[in-house]
Order: sequence, then C-alpha cells, then structure tokens
Amino acid sequence: MAVFLNNGVGVKVNSVDLSDHVNNITLNRNFDELEVTAMGDSGHKFVKGLEASSITIDFLNDTATGEVLQTLQAAWGTNVTLVLLQNKGTAVSATNPLYTMTVLVNGTTDINGSVADLSTQSVTWNVSGTIAVATA
Repeated sequence: MAVFLNNGVGVKVNSVDLSDHVNNITLNRNFDELEVTAMGDSGHKFVKGLEASSITIDFLNDTATGEVLQTLQAAWGTNVTLVLLQNKGTAVSATNPLYTMTVLVNGTTDINGSVADLSTQSVTWNVSGTIAVATA
C-alpha cells in the first residue's frame, strides 16, 4: 500500500512558488459524459467527452511582493500555467507525478475575515484544456 502524507504538495501559479501559502488543495479530474444510448439498449450507455477538470486551493493571504495577493492580482482574468508536484523537493516519478495545466484565474477573495481572523481565501478555477501528467 502506497499511502502518503499530503502535506508536501508543491504549487506554482504562473511560475511563482506559493506552496508555503497553501493549506488545502483538491484536484478534480473530470470529463463530460456523453450519452450514446440507442434503441434496443436495456440501460444507459456513456462515452468520454471533453475534459472538464478544476482545482480548488485554499491560500493564506500575503500582501508581500511576489506572494499570494500580488501573484493572483497579476493573473486575474487570464489563463496561466499551474503546476502541482505531489511531493515538492522530490524528483518526478511514477509515485510523485507532476501535474501541469492552464487555469482561468477567476473568483479570488482578496479581503476576507473578521477581527483577529487570519486572512485566507479558497479559490476554484476551471482547467482550460487538459491536465498533463508527467511521471519521469
């Protein structure tokens, strides 16, 4: 069994390493299901359509140069490259895949929280195209 601790994921948004500002990440890999049920079939039949993946990231907001808020503001409303490495600092391999995708940066929450709260934001971005998975 290859169970792993999910606290070392590497995250780069538009070539900026924001890994140390991420405390939760979910990569949702999906594709459209197209129904191809025909006359005489006794149940529904489906085939794979276009990829329709998305990613959800929880960021710890940071106003410093080159950090979360500045990086996301510069990328706002554009498609940028997002790269994930399952275990940052370890070579890409079959057990440590590298995921590369283009995402539309939309739906940021630059200001958030109550008195004495930590400023955070949770974003969900759609993948534009497909996710490339490298294992070497």
